Amino acid sequence: MKNLFLFLLLCGNLSWAQNTTEKAAIEKVLNEWHKAAADANYKAYFEELTEDAIFIGTDATENWTKPQFEAFAKPYFDKGKAWNFKALERHIYVSPDGKMAWFDESLDTQMKICRGSGVLIKSNNAWKIKHYVLSMTIPNDNTKDVVKIKAPIEDALIDTFKK
Repeated sequence: MKNLFLFLLLCGNLSWAQNTTEKAAIEKVLNEWHKAAADANYKAYFEELTEDAIFIGTDATENWTKPQFEAFAKPYFDKGKAWNFKALERHIYVSPDGKMAWFDESLDTQMKICRGSGVLIKSNNAWKIKHYVLSMTIPNDNTKDVVKIKAPIEDALIDTFKK
């Protein structure tokens, strides 16, 4: 019985250690990804994404495949000034099999606080971003004011999406 307890304790500690190692690796990928944008390093930025990655931006029309997002972003990177997002807080979760992870983060950006969330997959022993969603935060007390600003533009988009 004592040996079984020690075995289970060891397995639990190994699992915890592996999860901690994976989270550190994911943290590094996300930090390097954001840094690549701040440095306008196009190649490094897009190498962190899977080939079939999806990027959803803050505008309701921004739901891009990797090639579409590359085309959108290239002019910014070419000018030497993309965007500069710094993580204020981040939560990372790893699947039990260690092949997939998801996260949410609060970011300090030129748009003030934004949120990012996404999914990473582990392929060839490296973590890659497969799906990313960027959203702006709106203080609850200002929601009505923001809706008034958005309504003329987004009412037309709602009709388009419904068709």
